[in-house]
Amino acid sequence: MKKLLTEKRNTESNNLHQNSIQEIIHLINEQDKKVPYVVEKALPQIEKAIKVMVETIEAGGHVVYFGAGTSGRLGVLDASECPPTFGVSPELIKGVIAGGDKALRKAIENAEDSTELGMYDVKKNVTAKDVVVGIASSGQTPYVIGAIREALNLGAETISISCNENAALSRLVDVAIELPVGAEVVTGSTRLKAGTAQKMVLNMLSTVTMIKTGKVYENLMINLQATNEKLRKRAIYIITELTGADMETAEAANETAGGDTRIAILMLMFHLCVEKAKYMLDKHQGNFVKALNELSGMNHD
Repeated sequence: MKKLLTEKRNTESNNLHQNSIQEIIHLINEQDKKVPYVVEKALPQIEKAIKVMVETIEAGGHVVYFGAGTSGRLGVLDASECPPTFGVSPELIKGVIAGGDKALRKAIENAEDSTELGMYDVKKNVTAKDVVVGIASSGQTPYVIGAIREALNLGAETISISCNENAALSRLVDVAIELPVGAEVVTGSTRLKAGTAQKMVLNMLSTVTMIKTGKVYENLMINLQATNEKLRKRAIYIITELTGADMETAEAANETAGGDTRIAILMLMFHLCVEKAKYMLDKHQGNFVKALNELSGMNHD
């Protein structure tokens, strides 16, 4: 049987145990430099995946990542950072890991071997309106295969992220993202290059999806959740930056808006009451850019 690319030995690290610390870190660094080039080659597929995710969310669906081990943890990490960064519900982009939340801290390696568990987790977390993203370095993890098969049974859209070419997972999904980064410095340790490649792609998928669904204006996160002092200061900075208001005016508007930066910005930009600003956002399902564009058009009429 042909050995998977992710399981092959890296000839450049054959004598790793004999190398100095300096030699090892230089080797890891050199290997890591290959990752962005592999991701670059996958950009057309990444673009297709983002379009599917945007269309799903705009139609009222959700994005659900499924993975085991490192891949599962990366999915949960990416999903968990969307609510504070973009002010969205934790249900909008969700990460599910084989073995449940306990597997985030403690390896439950045999959980990845269960196709049935993947199918069960999809039944619990997915509807036909959603998109399922299966993340598996090998491209053949039974848990993820089961999740994708059940998602297909439900009629949900499917995307895969793997680090092997012609992966079994790729043959099942609507959009296949393959990142063949090559053999790891430590053979089979896909938390290295493979994990880095997956993290880069997940960053793109969620960030660009949030931009294209109106959670970013210019390059500012206008929908952040100001849950600590740093983020509260950032929210006020964003309001002043986009409206030209002074700090005192921005703080007052943000308070009136109940801490919703988007509402505060629309109030100040277009001299609206809080109710009108909120109405315009609700009309466009929270898409700030669409609300702003409509208000700008009204002002030009």
